[in-house]
Amino acid sequence: MPKYPNGMAHLALLPLAMRMGGPREAIWHAIIRKNFGATHFIVGRDHAGPGKNSKGEDFYGPYDAQVLVEKYQSELNIEMVPFQQMTYLPGTDEYQPVDEVPKGVQTLDISGTELRRRLRTGAPIPEWFSYPEVVRTLRESYPPRTKQGFVLFLTGLHNSGKDVIGRALQTTLNQQGGRSVSLLLGETVRAELSSELGFSPEGRHKNIARIAFVAAELTRAGAAVIAAPIAPYESVRTAARDIVTQSGGAGGNFFLIHVATPLEFCERTDRKGAYARARRGEIKGFTGIGENRLLCLQPLRARILKNIGL
Repeated sequence: MPKYPNGMAHLALLPLAMRMGGPREAIWHAIIRKNFGATHFIVGRDHAGPGKNSKGEDFYGPYDAQVLVEKYQSELNIEMVPFQQMTYLPGTDEYQPVDEVPKGVQTLDISGTELRRRLRTGAPIPEWFSYPEVVRTLRESYPPRTKQGFVLFLTGLHNSGKDVIGRALQTTLNQQGGRSVSLLLGETVRAELSSELGFSPEGRHKNIARIAFVAAELTRAGAAVIAAPIAPYESVRTAARDIVTQSGGAGGNFFLIHVATPLEFCERTDRKGAYARARRGEIKGFTGIGENRLLCLQPLRARILKNIGL
């Protein structure tokens, strides 16, 4: 705000989530602003637009929202201030509306997608694009890759080796330094966070949701998280990914890894005797045994890690 003339602008903060409704949302925003006492409302290019559809086509025209707000401007009782798409002219060091730039004049632009890429990768953002104070604040919210958290989500049968791999990854990442590393093993989480849950589909979903929530909180703070549950259902793996990517902020980097050790080998080398107990009926709903034998064969869209030397 200090960059604007004194008394000429106010920063409005509303607890309002975007619905990406395009022109109709612009009407809604105008009503809300009017109710908050505003006399003028700026409507820019593709206001509240959802971007492109699956065919790569824009859902709305670039100025459809302006046309609709202008149509109902008298009824809304708020004056619309149209804002055209702007472009930077390096030759004169100024911004101009893109439709007013003479043909042949050099222009520079950075799209929202490109800005996010630069923030994510730590690439430089030119001074002409934004004020240094704004860029600095954006950098704090979007740290470079080396400072971002991530989640390695290892899945596989009991005794598949995913826990061993998880511990090895934890050691390696700790040796590299630079970020905290947390290991969420399936059995540990079951004992500490989900001791009341069984192995029903509902119980499995709740257990994985808890793991994903904890992982998202940690990775949002820049931690590396290694989770190693069985997670046999594709639906719970998808839910875990959604929780991390949506709640993990800049650290919402989710990598699904399947440790594809055959069931026969897992059972034959099981020193804890879990498979034997499951076959005796002492553990209900155990993955790979009885009615749940086919769970391990559910589609798994993941990078595959095959055990070496088995």
